[in-house]
Amino acid sequence: MKSLLLIEDNPDVRENTSEILTLAGYHVITADNGKTGFEAAKKHKPVLIICDIMMPLVDGYEVLSMLNSEKTTAGIPFVFLTAKSERADLRKGMSHGADDYITKPFEEKELLDAIEARLKKSSLIQSDFQQSAEGIDAFITTANSISELNTISKNRSLHLFKKKQIIYNEGLHPRGIYFIQKGKVKSYKSNEDGKEYIIGLHVEGDFFGYLALIENTVYSESAETIDDSEILFIPKEDFYSLLKNNNEVAARFIKMLSNNIAEIEDRILKLAYNSVRKRVAEALLFVEKTYNTANLPNFTLAMSREDIAGIVGTSTETVIRALSDFKDEQIIDIKGRSISIKNIEKLRKMKN
Repeated sequence: MKSLLLIEDNPDVRENTSEILTLAGYHVITADNGKTGFEAAKKHKPVLIICDIMMPLVDGYEVLSMLNSEKTTAGIPFVFLTAKSERADLRKGMSHGADDYITKPFEEKELLDAIEARLKKSSLIQSDFQQSAEGIDAFITTANSISELNTISKNRSLHLFKKKQIIYNEGLHPRGIYFIQKGKVKSYKSNEDGKEYIIGLHVEGDFFGYLALIENTVYSESAETIDDSEILFIPKEDFYSLLKNNNEVAARFIKMLSNNIAEIEDRILKLAYNSVRKRVAEALLFVEKTYNTANLPNFTLAMSREDIAGIVGTSTETVIRALSDFKDEQIIDIKGRSISIKNIEKLRKMKN
């Protein structure tokens, strides 16, 4: 049974609306004010929220803003319920990110139809598409059909990149976003001396290069392939249309973005305070977490010492010495370019 959250301060409206939804087969969670409604949303994770606008203490606009600021609730479909029908209020509600708007008094069918339509759209856009070019095409096509966007371009082209080939450079204006169909990519920053600091590793099934588009600015980093790679390019017009017209799609990218920024900030903080030995351990764990998607024991990674140094933020020679120490301590094994992690628990203890 699907759970809905109804936030309404008027007891009569709350009771009547709850009864309609319950008889329609939904499990209804109710809240009599915006504050308790926000807490209920975080606790129960309903599939949809219906919220009155004019409430004391915390109004509907503030509730929606609070929900959008939380990663766990940002993508929940949100429908405003209000007696105000002026166009200015409608525009304000939708500009805050609401998915729909129902004016009181409403017919029972009107309420149920709006909820069913919104749940159907949300279900489609949150489908688990295959992590491939076909999956991305299906993802965008589905979003297109949901929003009835006739301007979505089908010009999503596949590009082949050789190992160590630049995809884009820091300071350039983005033309779209990228999706890795095959291969590995690093994103990095360079200082005045040309030394690299790697801020991200991307693997098959990852989007990258979208931060500059969201911020409407130039790239703050460069991207380069680590292996021979197949990269799908999605024009910015497609990306902008998806973000503008689909709250669920926007929530997906915002969640990805917030996770990436939090991870980068954490790594930069550790770069400033941790010892080289601990930072090398963290770099190996970071690479293992990124590349070992199947959680294989005794994972072997193939990565240049220069790239590992770029993650650690130190010289290649220092990284080589630390890796040699790890080998002597039987934490890792080294054969040419390949590094096999023999004792991952020891690495984790070293990190902590």
